[in-house]
Amino acid sequence: MHGAQLTALRSSKSPTGGTGIETFDYIIVGSGTAGATLAARLSEDEACRVLVLEAGGTDRRFWLRLPVGYFKSIYNEKVSHLFKGDPDAGIAGRAMDVPRGRVLGGSSSINGLIYIRGQREDFDDWERLGATGWRYADVLPHFRNIESYDG
Repeated sequence: MHGAQLTALRSSKSPTGGTGIETFDYIIVGSGTAGATLAARLSEDEACRVLVLEAGGTDRRFWLRLPVGYFKSIYNEKVSHLFKGDPDAGIAGRAMDVPRGRVLGGSSSINGLIYIRGQREDFDDWERLGATGWRYADVLPHFRNIESYDG
């Protein structure tokens, strides 16, 4: 909501003893890759107040830190929403599991530590369809920045 102030009611007790109402410039729902990145960028402006809401908890669980932890994480209701797709005739009427992250880091935290860039052609197609600035050559420096992070 650009240009409007957003208000949140704090559900926990404030230091003054009551519940408090706080005002934020932006409220971001979900702390997945996009939500966390957006919050970080917005909060670079010290005058900007950003609230991130996340349904899940910490991403510091043991199984989230191991590549094989994927199998323990995607069906764990503490870190996955455990969504189910609709029955699909293309797969004999079955409904596929659609695990989505319910944890800091979102689905990126339950994907077995897998990282892959999108295909060059997809990005270039997006720009041809009107998404200016999304061609592969434009986003490649951002991918390289992530890939060279030592953390």
